[in-house]
Amino acid sequence: MLIDDDPVHAFMPYPPVAVPSAAEGPLTGLRLAVKDLFAVEGYRTSWGCPLKLAMSAVETETAPAVQALLDAGARFVGKTHTDELAWALYGLNAHFGAPINPAAPDRIPGGSSSGSAAAVAAGLADIGIGTDTGGSVRAPASFCGLWGIRPTHGRVSLAGCMELAASFDTAGLFARDADTLERAAAVLLGPDAADAPARPRWLMPVDMVGRLGPEQRAIYDSVFGAIGAEPVSLYPDGGAEALYEAFRVLQGCDARRSVLPFIDATRMPLAAGLDERVAFARQLNEEDEAAANAVRGPFAAAMDALLGADGVLLAPVVHDAPFRRDAERAVFDAFRHEAMKLLAVAGMARLPQVVFPAGTLDGAPFGLSLVGPRGSDRWLLGVAGRFFRP
Repeated sequence: MLIDDDPVHAFMPYPPVAVPSAAEGPLTGLRLAVKDLFAVEGYRTSWGCPLKLAMSAVETETAPAVQALLDAGARFVGKTHTDELAWALYGLNAHFGAPINPAAPDRIPGGSSSGSAAAVAAGLADIGIGTDTGGSVRAPASFCGLWGIRPTHGRVSLAGCMELAASFDTAGLFARDADTLERAAAVLLGPDAADAPARPRWLMPVDMVGRLGPEQRAIYDSVFGAIGAEPVSLYPDGGAEALYEAFRVLQGCDARRSVLPFIDATRMPLAAGLDERVAFARQLNEEDEAAANAVRGPFAAAMDALLGADGVLLAPVVHDAPFRRDAERAVFDAFRHEAMKLLAVAGMARLPQVVFPAGTLDGAPFGLSLVGPRGSDRWLLGVAGRFFRP
């Protein structure tokens, strides 16, 4: 890493190697932290896994998404911690340790983009790049009190980045404020393909909001209550459980093709949590995948029809603030399943989602979000910054 001190354990302790960036550009003066799934010239890439780190050669090229930020003037300050193989939501790596959540040190930071979120929240970087498959930018942004974006699926190149689940993987960003996030997103995303709508058409997803408890709902209402959004329902037949189960199956099928060959070839030990997800993926078959895609296809089409060109969902990110790092195992299991029933909406529909700080619960951050039409990422960021900045 290229910083002198890392009090929140955000960065991998690689020997420092200078990474060139443009002298002038729209991101000049901003420090960049890079999740250790992306190739950066002069550094190894661990994927949060000791065996992968031992096998990794020093990279000779930088991933295009990272290079774009460097070419715009951002200054690289280090590679950041991730959950092992990026296949988790909490930011607790059994091998390399867990970053501290600067906004609530006794709580989990969220993952798998834990280090990038922690670095930005601690002021050690101004921009963090991470990946979001099931919520790995959105959950840490909510937990650490940050602005963040999961882009439209496929909008940002993932060349030179570890693949977990190709039909869900995206490259996302963190920042402490809307302006910085918009500056970085302008570089990474380029212009939207369609003209920006004149104004958003606000939609309240009642079946998502109904999953919040009273305290969480109070924050939601304090931020969104006066807007007068049209109430809508989103979940397919079978409700949130059916959508989440289809997500689990499709992610598992993707991971069978991408990650399980590495696990099998190395015979790596599997940490708690990862072992369960690997076991679930192993028993899936083509019929399971077809059934899950039969849920995803109509759901994504229905979301596209609902949003049109100007619809914006006023959506929860997850159902609660981050829990304590020393929580019992049952808390870990229950939280993930409940959180994913909300996070799966944008992921299954391949839509952009912008997260912003909304309040606190028992001293810990709780974020809210906007979900917009496919390809509307830059417009959606502008809407979030215009209506919901502090």
